[in-house]
Amino acid sequence: AEGLNLCTSGSATSCEECLLIHPKCAWCSKEEFSSTKSITSRCDFLQNLIANGCAGAIENPSSSISVVKNVPLSSKGSGQTHLDVTQIMPQKVALNLRPGDQTSFRVQVRQVEDYPVDLYYLMDLSLSMNDDLDNIRNLGTKLAEEMRKLTSNFRLGFGSFVDKNISPFSYTAPRYQNNPCIGYKLFPSCIPSFGFRHLLSLTDKVDRFNEEVQKQKVSRNRDAPEGGFDAILQAAVCKEKIGWRKEASHLLVFTTDDVPHIALDGKLGGLVQPHDGQCHLNEANEYSASSQLDYPSLALLGEKLAENNIHLIFAVTKSHYVLYKNFTALIPGTTVEILHKDSKNIIELIVKAYNSIRSKVELTVWDSPEDIGLTFTATCQDGLSYPGLRKCGDLKIGDTVSFEVAVEARSCPAEDTSHAFTIKPAGFRDTLEVSVTYSCLCGCTGHAAPASGKCSGNGTYTCGLCECDAGYLGARCECEEGASGDMHHAMCREAEGKPLCSGRGECSCNQCLCYESEFGNIYGPFCECDDFSCARYKGVLCSGHGECHCGECKCHAGYIGDNCNCSTETDGCVSSDGQMCSGRGTCVCGRCQCTEPGAFGETCEKCPTCPGVCSTKRDCIECKLFNSGRLADNQTCQKHCKDEIITTVDVLETDDPNAILCAYPVNNCVMKFTYLELASGKSNLTVLKEPACSSAPSAVTIVLAVIGSVVLIGIILLGLWKLLVTIHDRREFDRFQSERSRARYEMASNPLYRKPISTHNVEFTFNKLNKSYNGTVD
Repeated sequence: AEGLNLCTSGSATSCEECLLIHPKCAWCSKEEFSSTKSITSRCDFLQNLIANGCAGAIENPSSSISVVKNVPLSSKGSGQTHLDVTQIMPQKVALNLRPGDQTSFRVQVRQVEDYPVDLYYLMDLSLSMNDDLDNIRNLGTKLAEEMRKLTSNFRLGFGSFVDKNISPFSYTAPRYQNNPCIGYKLFPSCIPSFGFRHLLSLTDKVDRFNEEVQKQKVSRNRDAPEGGFDAILQAAVCKEKIGWRKEASHLLVFTTDDVPHIALDGKLGGLVQPHDGQCHLNEANEYSASSQLDYPSLALLGEKLAENNIHLIFAVTKSHYVLYKNFTALIPGTTVEILHKDSKNIIELIVKAYNSIRSKVELTVWDSPEDIGLTFTATCQDGLSYPGLRKCGDLKIGDTVSFEVAVEARSCPAEDTSHAFTIKPAGFRDTLEVSVTYSCLCGCTGHAAPASGKCSGNGTYTCGLCECDAGYLGARCECEEGASGDMHHAMCREAEGKPLCSGRGECSCNQCLCYESEFGNIYGPFCECDDFSCARYKGVLCSGHGECHCGECKCHAGYIGDNCNCSTETDGCVSSDGQMCSGRGTCVCGRCQCTEPGAFGETCEKCPTCPGVCSTKRDCIECKLFNSGRLADNQTCQKHCKDEIITTVDVLETDDPNAILCAYPVNNCVMKFTYLELASGKSNLTVLKEPACSSAPSAVTIVLAVIGSVVLIGIILLGLWKLLVTIHDRREFDRFQSERSRARYEMASNPLYRKPISTHNVEFTFNKLNKSYNGTVD
């Protein structure tokens, strides 16, 4: 092997120590084994040991896997054999692990068709839910009709809750004992307050559900929060009374219009004892510990719901949607849907939530030992592998997904120790049981020979070496402690001129006895090694992700680097769209290094100047404000949009030069929003409350506008024609006048012109009336 030999540099003094150094290290148990060096090294890489003549006497165990139970996956859920329905394969696996030697196995999960469903309807019967109660009186029949389109085996149960009947949560004065609504003009009569009341065990007779609902009346409590978490816990843990079937999918529908009381609220009423997570239903099927135990915590609820394979569906009014959506991130396997104020959409809500639950598979791990590392790789319907993910979504009933599970033991527990853990799809009853044993002992250890002649009668011969009794030293236990002299010092120097035992030990019988150190362990043939002189990161030796061997960090699986501070895991680099670093960077040491100009964020998901940023932010707006879109799944939206601060406004301001204006179509309208990255790393999204819509013009308006436009254009064209003609005429007239003024004669002097009248002069003289005339006659 080239470079540093991890096995020989570890200076293992026994076979077991050798196996712990590295999974590729092997031990030679051959008695006469030596190398060219004076100090033999039996711990080496397998190929080196074979090359040095140790074939046939090598201890090199490896991790192994054995499938104990592997029943094929079922294709259908309901029928006479529904108890044998299998949705996970295999069902039992046995692992034998060598520390550091990773092994893996494949798990397949399928959501079978027509799987039985148990649905327990848990209703808030406080006064504000009176109109809801009226609307669900025939819910059983309608709900059964819809659910039987999804499964032929459906059962329905019913329970109700209000709050603890103690002060200050309820009215406890004597006058309110039988009717807490006395004096309340809007609703003068109601029943006394109660914590939780189980009314109908799960049954396929939906008419009984309708009958029980019709019997119910509302109650009245004093404060706004309700005691719903008490009811959820009792419905989850009282399996026999509720009637949960092992072979069915369990749905718990929780309907309310207000916030819940949580752990420690009970102190207001003097309840200091934490909830014990047990069933406390009395013979009347009422919660008997309501006035003794505090409200349960979110952690306890999550534990009990998962333990009993129950999918919790929060059906809450819009004003409390965000609060319960935050709860889903803290309680695995829960979903939240918006309930109309009168509960008219409850059937649609339940069907939608059920389809959402059945469209995803997520693996959970129970009772995982601390010294075992698990890594998941999901292969979903698209056929692609997603390292670090244990969840697949967008599935159809009958789809099969697979997960590669890699298992590695980090250390060796006490001898003969075995562990077990369980892999379980969230909300499924099916489990994969994994048993673990450890391969930490060498086979040759079982053939140890005490007081062996090979050890001068002063030690035990095992695995090719002598383990000397107290007071004896040497390769064959031939020396007694305290023997000294130059003849025994030659083998205590690493090289000529070097100090004895590296100055960190005493030489005795050609062997170094290393000093003890308050910093750690000093070891090696010449005390040249220790487990505390390695590189540190933030003051932690090998970053806490490796072991220090002779001045060098030997990193645990999943970490690299001189100080083991660089993770090879890529989980934290996978963005919400499944891409590595959102396609804008590279994953280095488990963190994204953004290469796209302008990109930043944990997964380079923030990039105001990148194309497509508007569509990314649109997904968060749709899921957080309208519970729709690609990220509508509650946990997915909460995870991927945790850094988005969304504000709704009536008028969108666009004067900020750093804000990016985005728009997308919504039902023939346009939804606009601005996107601005804040210095804190969060994104500020300012969204219009309602999409901007333009009203369509009427047909009459369009026709009149067209006619008016045509007439106007005609008039304009006529005016232009008249203008052009006038200009042309004026130019012609001016040209004529100009030509006329340049003529060389006038009409009166035309030599060719003759007057039509001829004139002749005749001279005569006559006498008339004694007057004499002389002239011309015409």
